[in-house]
Amino acid sequence: MENNSLPSSTRHSRVKWVWTNLKGRRAFYCLGIMGSITFNVMQLTIPFFVAKLIDTFIDNENAAYNLEHNRQLFYIYLAAMVGLTLIRTVIVYGTGMIFESVSQWFLYKIRNFLYDKVQRQDMNFYSTFRTGDLMTRMTGDLDAVRHMIAWVIKTIIESVALYTATMVYFFFMDWLLASILLVISPLIFIVILQFRKDVGPKHALLREKLSGLNTDAQENISGNRVVKAFAREKYEIEKFDKGNSEYSETNQTTALTWLKYYPAIETFANLMPIILLVVGGIFIIDGRLSTGQFAAFSGLIWAIANPMRSLGSIMNEFQRFKAASAKIMEIYYSEPKIKDDPKALDLPDRFKGRVEFKNVSFKYEDGKLPVLENISFTVEPGETLAIMGETGCGKTSLIHLIPRFYEVTGGQVLVDGHDVRQMKLHQLRKNIGLATQDVLLYSDTIDGNIAYGDEHLPKNEVVKFARYSAASDFIAKMPEGYDTIIGERGVGLSGGQKQRISLARALAIRPSILILDDTTSAVDMETEKEIQESLKHLDFPCTKIIIAQRISTTKNADKIMVLQNGHITEMGTHEELVKKRGYYWSLVSLQTGEEV
Repeated sequence: MENNSLPSSTRHSRVKWVWTNLKGRRAFYCLGIMGSITFNVMQLTIPFFVAKLIDTFIDNENAAYNLEHNRQLFYIYLAAMVGLTLIRTVIVYGTGMIFESVSQWFLYKIRNFLYDKVQRQDMNFYSTFRTGDLMTRMTGDLDAVRHMIAWVIKTIIESVALYTATMVYFFFMDWLLASILLVISPLIFIVILQFRKDVGPKHALLREKLSGLNTDAQENISGNRVVKAFAREKYEIEKFDKGNSEYSETNQTTALTWLKYYPAIETFANLMPIILLVVGGIFIIDGRLSTGQFAAFSGLIWAIANPMRSLGSIMNEFQRFKAASAKIMEIYYSEPKIKDDPKALDLPDRFKGRVEFKNVSFKYEDGKLPVLENISFTVEPGETLAIMGETGCGKTSLIHLIPRFYEVTGGQVLVDGHDVRQMKLHQLRKNIGLATQDVLLYSDTIDGNIAYGDEHLPKNEVVKFARYSAASDFIAKMPEGYDTIIGERGVGLSGGQKQRISLARALAIRPSILILDDTTSAVDMETEKEIQESLKHLDFPCTKIIIAQRISTTKNADKIMVLQNGHITEMGTHEELVKKRGYYWSLVSLQTGEEV
């Protein structure tokens, strides 16, 4: 899916993006590049000295004399070959370490940056990108970029340096023979360009198949209880098998694409030794080329052929990098629509808790009809507002406008008299405690989950807030009490227990505004009554906005608001609304079983 609010990654050069993010390691990386160039230029040294040895001490009319009277030169050549080989070994080891360390540093840096970027996105971002797709971008795609830095760029530089240095040396020895050998190169380049055109779209498709496979796995593992409840294991296995088969087929097709072009490249590369043997032999017979020079040509012909052969692998990996980096850069350059205004107000750390909606209208970006229309109400500090209404009437959307999870499309949401759009998001949200019906708990201790919003919260405070949410009794019965590790998403706890821990977590930050979205729907009536009593006697001032369907939860609120089809249809106290004999009155009658 595409998010129109995100800048297209194609607007940014991929190589430039990599270079920009190498800041801090560029000099080190350039040292590695220079090392690679030096190492590959030094590949010429052995054939050079071999040619010298042959022409001086073997294939020379004065060979015996030279060996007897210039033996020191013979040993110098041998020592130079050994010494330069050792130097090359050190250089290749050092450059390998440089490329690997820089690529791992880059991976660490970008992964942290992307995680930070994802954390700061708005709700529209999360409705656009699938979890499995984001996981793929943070893992496999990033590794493809790291591989580009550690291997692909290094291989390109080595191939270019080796090919160029060898051709220069060949032209220095015999320009005609070098020119004849060089004729093969354009043919290989033509094949490689066609391969690039063919394999590029396949890498993009392969990446999408992997993303889909990861998404299926993530959704299945997260929803394992639903799968088991409906006995859909076989269906999920078949679904995953289908996705896995498609990924495998695409992967094979992508990999086998190279085999279509490999024979042509290998044929052209293998023509070089044959051409050298035929033409070089003629040149030796004609006296144009010495035996030592022919040996140098023979010893370095691989330095022309191998870079040509490696072009296919390089192009294959580059296309993989191209597909992966496009996905990473899409997140890298994304910006949330909901963010701090440059002129955002710097407000006191703790708010008074006054909430006001002024003619608020709202609809989702992908929605045609408004969710809320012309909503106006006020909740004074310390008051409790209960919101009721049918499913889909806009209750949850309304409360999400207060912490600015979404932006209003009309009107204003005010907290302490300030438009939330003019407030710093961190200041606004740290003053709001939110507990929802759909509870997310982390794989941590109960203590860690309750103190999630304040990691320095003392143990006695954790216990106090657990008491407020009527969670302390069942926590005391847990194997290790507050130090009990609860499973992923709270597995092992009942729905009511999870809701009570979620409520304790919301209370633990001592919010100025407490928002509860059907938080006690899974607890029994007795526990709910206990929670309601606790919320009346909190040891800190707090404005409460509660979405509920139970009359027992709403009847003691200072104000009760009824939403229907995005409009406020009723507003007042329990007694006032009962007298109106409207929607609220019908709920009271339905839940109490008697007409009031």
